[in-house]
Amino acid sequence: MATTEEKTELVETLKGPRFYRIRLYGYGGEAAYINIDKEAYKFWHKHTEEHGDGDFVNYMINDDPEHYEFENLTDIPPEADFLRNVEEEYKYQWYEAEGEFCHQNGVEYGSAYMTVEEVSSDDYNSDIIADVIDGENVVKLVDKIQEESDYEIEPGDFGEADEYEPQGEYVAQMYSSEKGTFFEGRLETTGEFDSKKLKFIINEYPNGEDIITSLEYNGVDIENDGAETNGKGYSAHVWSNID
Repeated sequence: MATTEEKTELVETLKGPRFYRIRLYGYGGEAAYINIDKEAYKFWHKHTEEHGDGDFVNYMINDDPEHYEFENLTDIPPEADFLRNVEEEYKYQWYEAEGEFCHQNGVEYGSAYMTVEEVSSDDYNSDIIADVIDGENVVKLVDKIQEESDYEIEPGDFGEADEYEPQGEYVAQMYSSEKGTFFEGRLETTGEFDSKKLKFIINEYPNGEDIITSLEYNGVDIENDGAETNGKGYSAHVWSNID
């Protein structure tokens, strides 16, 4: 004889598929981590210590040296021009640098908010039927799910960033700070949406930020349909891993 839970599940199944739109938004950004040599590190470390990172950012974001607008530099010495491919006379863009060992992009876990809307179909622009989660802080949502399940459910999967190469002795970081929507996906379920089936994949990056890199529901990845963010500014840094 079927249990009450089994009967409920059968009723939900008979209701047919239901569709949801999920959005993660807040503050985060895109960052590139680039292994550089000692001479490049020494130059940019000294310059940013004395003048801030304005010239360094200008160097990183401009593909053509003719577009540089330095305040405290006249030119870049060859040993500091680590984005330049000398043989092909080509300058790499900061987000596809030859020495990049790690790339970061997403919303910061502590600054992330979530909305879940039930919608009429799986179409991207389908009509909203109901608000299920309306702008809830992700950290608080994770805490609530844990408390309600007596900590038997772990909706946050924390780890290190996926499969990036080891850091070298000297590193340059370029960071584009952004605000807006970093994740928007669609979900089809049998029965009602259940927040306890969510799992946030969260990775720590070399600058110490915890970034939500993907989202699962009932063990299945939800595809990200895209992001829509506004840039809030750039920053550039170098550091040494030599004691």
